[in-house]
Amino acid sequence: MTANTYALIRVSTDEQNEARQVIRMRALGILKKNIIIEKESGKSTARTKYQRLVKRLKSGDVLYIENTDRLSRDYDGIINEWNKLTTQKGVIIKVLDTPMLDTDQTSDDLLNKFMQNILLHVQAFQAESEWQKTKYRQAQGIAVAKSSGKKLGRPKKVRTSKEIKIAKQYLNHEIDLNTALNTLGIKKTAFYNLCQMVKNV
Repeated sequence: MTANTYALIRVSTDEQNEARQVIRMRALGILKKNIIIEKESGKSTARTKYQRLVKRLKSGDVLYIENTDRLSRDYDGIINEWNKLTTQKGVIIKVLDTPMLDTDQTSDDLLNKFMQNILLHVQAFQAESEWQKTKYRQAQGIAVAKSSGKKLGRPKKVRTSKEIKIAKQYLNHEIDLNTALNTLGIKKTAFYNLCQMVKNV
């Protein structure tokens, strides 16, 4: 059975850009269809795209990741997923930022195995430690903002008089949906949200 090469790219939020990782993976000749991009927190391994990838992977397949924290941000999660992929499924893992961890570089040398194992555990520790620090700083920032009376979350969008007028005309059956959408140049979902806002005013 022919082995395939895949890449796992993960960013934690929609605001983060995966382009840099994609460029690195494409430069390795990995097919676009085999590059799996997640925009989800790595705290959990129960991620839909990741689990689909795990099911696809078979013995001899190669999986590229930029760093071990692409598998998870949790210490146990990294170790468990690494062992599941390499030991149970026989997948070859290539770590771009830490080539020493590449599982096709292993040998029967006991010292080499020992050093790789230590490095993997150190990176797993660093990943969860950084995640915990980030969460702690976020919690502190939220607490400070609340104590100073700042409102959290996205500011409400200010609607123009034109938007309100068109929404009212649509709600009063004076114009049809297509006319309203074309006049404002927005999508249905955004327009329905506008109409709901106008109704509640």
